[in-house]
Amino acid sequence: MQAPEPTNPYGKTFAIIAWLIVMLMLYLFFQDTIDKQLNPNQQLNSVQGSRGETRTVLIRNKSGHYVGTALINDTPVDFMLDTGATTVAIAQRTAEKLGLPFGAQIQVNTANGLSSAWRSRIDRLQLGDIVLTNIPASIVPNLGGTEILLGMSALKQLEFHQQGNQLTLIQHR
Repeated sequence: MQAPEPTNPYGKTFAIIAWLIVMLMLYLFFQDTIDKQLNPNQQLNSVQGSRGETRTVLIRNKSGHYVGTALINDTPVDFMLDTGATTVAIAQRTAEKLGLPFGAQIQVNTANGLSSAWRSRIDRLQLGDIVLTNIPASIVPNLGGTEILLGMSALKQLEFHQQGNQLTLIQHR
C-alpha cells in the first residue's frame, strides 16, 4: 500500500523533511551498533588477579581482530593489536595530535612494502588498568586511518592468552 501523494507544496516539503528526520534517526540508532561491532572494546575493564596481577580482556570484533580504545598520554586512541608489528605504529597525523616526538628517521617494512618512519616514544600507554611506560614507537606517515597498531614493543611487557573470542592481557607487578 502506498501513502497518498500530498497535494500542496507545503505538504510535499513536510513529507520530505519527515522522511529525512526518520532516516537520520535510523542512522544514529544503527551507527552505535555498527561502532560496537567494529570496536567492541571501547571501554576496557580490568580486574585484579589473586596474585596481584592486572587482567584486561579484549573481545574479538566481527572481522576477527582485537580492536579497542587505549589511552596514550591520557588521550583516547583506537588500536588494533598486531603481534607482527615490532613496535607500536602510529600514523603521522595521530602522532602530531598526541604531541609525540619525531626522532631519527628509519626504514620500516610494512604490509605495503618498505617505508620511511620516525622513531618515537610513548610516555604512558593505558589499557584498562594496565599501564605501560616509556614504550618505543614508530611514526609511519603512510599508515592509513587514525588507529594505532599495538605492536610487540608494548605487548612484550605483558602476558597474553587467547581463548575463543577473548584475549586476556596480563600485567604482573
